[in-house]
Amino acid sequence: MLPERKAKDVLEQFLGQFYTQLSGLLYTISLRDVADVALVAILFYQGYIRIRNTKAESLIKGIVMMMVLTQAARWLNLYVVHWVLEKALSLGAVALTVVFQPELRRGLEQLGRYRITGKGSQVNDEDITDMIGAVTDAALIMSNRKVGALIVFEREESLDERIETGVRIDGVLSDSLLLNIFEKDTPLHDGAVIVRGNRIAAASCILPLTESRHLSQELGTRHRAAIGISEQTDCIVLVVSEETGIISIARNGEIFRRLTADDIKEMLGRGLFIAQRRETYFEKLKNRLANIWQKGGGENG
Repeated sequence: MLPERKAKDVLEQFLGQFYTQLSGLLYTISLRDVADVALVAILFYQGYIRIRNTKAESLIKGIVMMMVLTQAARWLNLYVVHWVLEKALSLGAVALTVVFQPELRRGLEQLGRYRITGKGSQVNDEDITDMIGAVTDAALIMSNRKVGALIVFEREESLDERIETGVRIDGVLSDSLLLNIFEKDTPLHDGAVIVRGNRIAAASCILPLTESRHLSQELGTRHRAAIGISEQTDCIVLVVSEETGIISIARNGEIFRRLTADDIKEMLGRGLFIAQRRETYFEKLKNRLANIWQKGGGENG
């Protein structure tokens, strides 16, 4: 009976402290505090999205478990266990900067990739439509011939760092140019083509491989590179498998396989047209405000 009584007293003490702190917090909370908590929640969520399905996810779960055990040992007055876990967490905080060095670097790189002054290459809707048609035709031909291909379409985030790893081309994209680049045993076939606007910026570029451990064994290096770069940037990546001829598209860390010509046009069009038009929305808003101002000035005059 004594252990049960002690456990009940500890639980009641904990609940009493919890309710006291919660009531005090509710009296002092403000709109700024809500915004502060919401911002932190968003940052934590984005961080989780970045480390999901990676080795870092298991490490985070282990640290959270240790924190829970440390607090539980404190409540139960297990002084030795609490001291050991507390020291382990202190050392772990220092080790995190080493363990998460790749993730931290990746996050800082993503902050620096966004362009402040807009996209580097502006093309009209007709050019994008022609480009998507050329890419689709080339992908179908390479699929029938079982020629491997990896094509990255830049959107809002800059891919200058990846372009530097390849051979600069800066040529208008066409189906014949893509077929020549990815033809087997040619100098530029091994690597990725990066498309900026409606032009091929570079070929034979090196891409980072995904760290995800939940991928099918059917996916080779090209597919892992496509998923990897789509995890780190907002680009869209088209892949043609050299072994099976299956056409896939990777975006936001996900890969969509066994695509038809209509699928390719729909997915590329939806992603590239939206990215291209983001700036025109601001221009339309500016023009609309200017028209309202001119009408108001005319009426007043």
